[in-house]
Amino acid sequence: MKKTVFSLALATFGLGMAEFGIMGVLTELARDVGISIPSAGYLISGYAVGVVIGAPIMALFSSRFSLKKVMLFLVALCVLGNAIFTFSNSYTMLLIGRLISGFPHGAIFGVGAIILSKIAPPGKVTMAVAGMIAGMTVANLVGIPLGTWLGHEFSWRYTFMLIVLFDAAVIVSVIFWVPDLHDTAPTHLREQFHFLRKPEPWLIFAATMLGNAGVFAWFSYVKPFMVTIAGFSPTAVTLIMMLMGLGMVLGNMFSGRLSVRFSPLRIAVVTELIVVLAMLALFVLGEHKQASLAMGFVCCAGLFAVSAPLQIMLLQNAKGGEMLGAAGGQMAFNLGNALGAWFGGLIIAFGFTYSYLTLPAALLSLAAMAALMMYGRRKAARQLEPVAE
Repeated sequence: MKKTVFSLALATFGLGMAEFGIMGVLTELARDVGISIPSAGYLISGYAVGVVIGAPIMALFSSRFSLKKVMLFLVALCVLGNAIFTFSNSYTMLLIGRLISGFPHGAIFGVGAIILSKIAPPGKVTMAVAGMIAGMTVANLVGIPLGTWLGHEFSWRYTFMLIVLFDAAVIVSVIFWVPDLHDTAPTHLREQFHFLRKPEPWLIFAATMLGNAGVFAWFSYVKPFMVTIAGFSPTAVTLIMMLMGLGMVLGNMFSGRLSVRFSPLRIAVVTELIVVLAMLALFVLGEHKQASLAMGFVCCAGLFAVSAPLQIMLLQNAKGGEMLGAAGGQMAFNLGNALGAWFGGLIIAFGFTYSYLTLPAALLSLAAMAALMMYGRRKAARQLEPVAE
């Protein structure tokens, strides 16, 4: 099982590199292709749109093939999409490359979780899935800073060529280390949608989307923010990205430890509140290097600290449609990324400085917290219904 977990963690590492790696080379990409930074930022949204389109399609039709074959197809799409992006010069082809590379993102998480649920010993499934997801957090700590350095020292194309080669290696690992299994769940296609009749899953989707939009409205433009507002040199961005990645890793770990003592809802609400306050602090203190690093670290930690609690809440409210629910969570996550990058680009296009990115970011995170509180009220009301009768 360990080799299977490692193979799937490599896959999510590649996803993390592809999704977040563009942020560290955004200025180099814009300059090389001859587009504005907001236009380059919309390529971040392009990846997220690919996730939104691809996740439900793959979730609904993956049962027709073995899970291993589906995983191989998904990783091959990653290779194709990132290769197109690497060698393209026109904005249209760059956008197509991002769409294709984002298409398999959500399904890789869903298919990987099903594979691990079938091979992990009883009581070890959560740990195995956490091991798979750890690949993405490690990508933010190690892979993205490496990609940022390559983009700064050589070319942003070297960054994405590295991703192509890495994903090719992932295909080899899947061939040798992932068992050939089928999803034999008896649930019919129509029954998978039944959980969507209740408002609770939609509130969780909304919180996921709005919370991610809040962080990504700022983080999508972290490099120009740190250079033009905080006053760091471009060469320091690699270390900054490592610090932000460390925040994501530690946020995920800290959230897991807190889950022993507190409910997922409480962790998620408090985390969103902390992100709101950190964004407002970035607006006020962003010109101070130490403050910008500290608050940026907190925001990135919050991004992944809230991820596991939201996933748990979603699974609790997606009985009979867990695969579709998992895909929907990834859709909401990446739709939030797209929304955040779009909001940030809009602020810049209107002529505001990068410090103003933090205001819509704080507002979006506050809306996520409101959605979670509405969810909490509905759950509490449902628990009281039998008593009232």
